[in-house]
Amino acid sequence: MLKAVSTYLKKYILPFLTGRGRGVGLPGGGLLLLTIHYSLFTITSCSPEPPLHLYDAEDCCIKYPVIDLRLEVYWDYQTAFDINYDWQTEWYYGWDDEDRKIWGELGYSTPNVFNIRRYYTGQEPEAPHTGVIANTVEGTSFQERYDWGFWDILVWNQITTLDGVQSLIFDEQSSLDSVTAYTNPSMNPARYNAPRHTRSFYAPEPLFSAYEEDLEVNSNLDGFTYDKERDVWVKQFSMMLRPITYIYLTQVIIYNNHGRVMSIDGTSNLSGMARTTTLNNGRAGDDAITVNYGSRMKKDVPLVPYSLTNDKSKAEEAAQAIATARRADIVGGRLMTFGICGHRANGISRAEEVRDNNRHYMDVTVQFNNGIDSTLVFDVTDKVRERYKGGVITVELNMDTVPIPTRKGGSGFDAVVLEPDTVTHVIDM
Repeated sequence: MLKAVSTYLKKYILPFLTGRGRGVGLPGGGLLLLTIHYSLFTITSCSPEPPLHLYDAEDCCIKYPVIDLRLEVYWDYQTAFDINYDWQTEWYYGWDDEDRKIWGELGYSTPNVFNIRRYYTGQEPEAPHTGVIANTVEGTSFQERYDWGFWDILVWNQITTLDGVQSLIFDEQSSLDSVTAYTNPSMNPARYNAPRHTRSFYAPEPLFSAYEEDLEVNSNLDGFTYDKERDVWVKQFSMMLRPITYIYLTQVIIYNNHGRVMSIDGTSNLSGMARTTTLNNGRAGDDAITVNYGSRMKKDVPLVPYSLTNDKSKAEEAAQAIATARRADIVGGRLMTFGICGHRANGISRAEEVRDNNRHYMDVTVQFNNGIDSTLVFDVTDKVRERYKGGVITVELNMDTVPIPTRKGGSGFDAVVLEPDTVTHVIDM
């Protein structure tokens, strides 16, 4: 009997203790392995410490944090020295129950279901990926078996939508070294600054990603701590899940309308934005497109900032402001984009670092009170570059400067606002 046990130990256990050979298995699988492990400690009268050297792999729990997704935290621009950007003081359109019903919440919502891709590179850090292990998990921790060696790990959120229709498409086949996200063209035309495309593209959904390279899992489990209750080794990731699609809140404030603009067609566009993004590094692609998104027209809106109307503790102050505020019609909307072409928005600290070669035009198609429709086009290039990871884009339009079109059959003109706060240029179509 002792001879048989000795032979068994030499054949199956000694390779683990000496570090020879990856992938040596035990007959009977994991259950027998655990039985042998506890038997060995019983024979030698050792206290049951966490297993470090018996296997060539280990169950590890990876935790990855999510940044604070409140817009006032994520949009951490500085408008002047030591003065932080407050988007709510610029936003007058609001966000009512009808907006939520159509488009959901105004800002980001913290995701809870994630796609995980693990790439094992053996004993070589920074090695090309030759295979992938795919998992979908709920929550921000993930427990699985890791072979000794180096791992690259990519995480992104599962996409959910109000209507169950997803615009985002993920390319995991072209390369194992990166995952690319993109959307397809819509049926709407793209007339401005999308040189390779005749149609605008669907806006992506909220997308968050994080990527960690060269995570080492060695036989000493350096950097891990042992959780006795769960019997797992836990590592806290330094990487952050960050948005890689960016929210723009657009509003066209129409002064002195007096019923001249009756309605809109419910769609708007923003041109010159990136068609794709790479999940591994958050870099937007170089192909410029026009992004199509939904918009609504609200009439006779008191121009009171969202910082008042959205704060229940300031209800009395908001009521007083509403009673005395100037009123206007507002066309508002929210869109997601992959950001400015060729940029990693999360890696930029100030607008001066933006190197953007594209112009950005925002448009809205309106119908006048004589039944003729026209597309109003606004140059918002400076504002997009200033708000490189999203923000409020405001155009103020004085309808006393815009003549009502009279041409029958189709659009009468495009009003291109080169300087939104000053001059409206009317271009006859």
